[in-house]
Amino acid sequence: MMDYDSLISDKVKILKPSGIRRFFDIAAEYDDVLSLSIGEPDFETPWHIREAGIESLERGRTKYTANAGIRELREGAAAYFKRRFSLSYAADEILVTVGGSEAIDLAVRTLVNPGDEILVPEPSFVCYCPVTTLAGGVPVPIVTRKEDDFKLTAAALKKAITPKTKLLVLPYPNNPTGAILTKSELSAIARVLRGTNIMVLSDEIYAELTYGSRHVSIANVDGMKERTVVINGFSKAFSMTGWRLGLAAGPQPVINKMKLVHQYGIMSAPTTSQYAAIEALKNGDADIEEMRDEYDRRRVLIMAGLRDMGLDCFEPFGAFYIFPDISRFGLTSDMFCERLLREQRLAVVPGSAFGDSGEGFIRISYAYSVENIELALSRLERFIKSL
Repeated sequence: MMDYDSLISDKVKILKPSGIRRFFDIAAEYDDVLSLSIGEPDFETPWHIREAGIESLERGRTKYTANAGIRELREGAAAYFKRRFSLSYAADEILVTVGGSEAIDLAVRTLVNPGDEILVPEPSFVCYCPVTTLAGGVPVPIVTRKEDDFKLTAAALKKAITPKTKLLVLPYPNNPTGAILTKSELSAIARVLRGTNIMVLSDEIYAELTYGSRHVSIANVDGMKERTVVINGFSKAFSMTGWRLGLAAGPQPVINKMKLVHQYGIMSAPTTSQYAAIEALKNGDADIEEMRDEYDRRRVLIMAGLRDMGLDCFEPFGAFYIFPDISRFGLTSDMFCERLLREQRLAVVPGSAFGDSGEGFIRISYAYSVENIELALSRLERFIKSL
């Protein structure tokens, strides 16, 4: 018999399953579960964007594209970055990827040598540490705290830097906390990084979903554009999750090498999706505003509901998640979520899925209808009263 255990890479053996998907899979065991666990917009992709994808198929546009992506799309992305975020990139400084996740993986694999340290503020999205490990790097979590509004501080960053530090992940607006960073906070971080040879991977997939203020990229800060790879995409802003399309923008020497890795691993992003994305960038600004306004309405609703039932709840100013503190109930985040699922058929995600510092919290997504949010709040309140 084959000894598969001896064949599998040691790096893969130590990977843990995503805590998000684990609860999604548990929820699938029941027919009557209400899930607020997945970060997926409940809006359909706007019709004019779908229509552009359909038209591309009708016209027989089903061939490979250039490895970097259709030039019209990259030019449209450059115009979009300038229009929406005041970021100036040429088309050749932009790479079209299979979702933002591939862009993150490409940046890490392109920049990281074995033993290099990657700084990862936590709680944060689940992929940063695993892709670092697979690239031979060493993930170094930086704990962010509720007392600091889950923001990375310049002091914490400075303390974490060593001679082995190669890359800082900057995951704002943040999943799972909803935290954002202001221009002044980004400037303080930039002061720490200037004079080093440390790159920044700025994951800005939620850049269009901020409330009360417009998103600011660290690439907007003086001296930071040349050391930053900006990650963005279409899943969240345009409700195009299944189209699997992302963007990476940054210094051309880095983007060129990312394209080389992409060339051997993927070849090119889906052609139909790229034609749909051209339309999204050209005529989708109104769609963004409409969906963001609705998320804001849901944000206010769910935050008020959680506070009314006595949950200590940090106010999120970005993305579409809320991260209430459940530590007073004497249950781990996993135990709380498992009991909530089995007793009230409500699925949310334990904060510990986003790093050890997420223990004592749960992540609830409000990328769901008002009706589902209200029903979820009633189930959560019943569960809390039972405790």
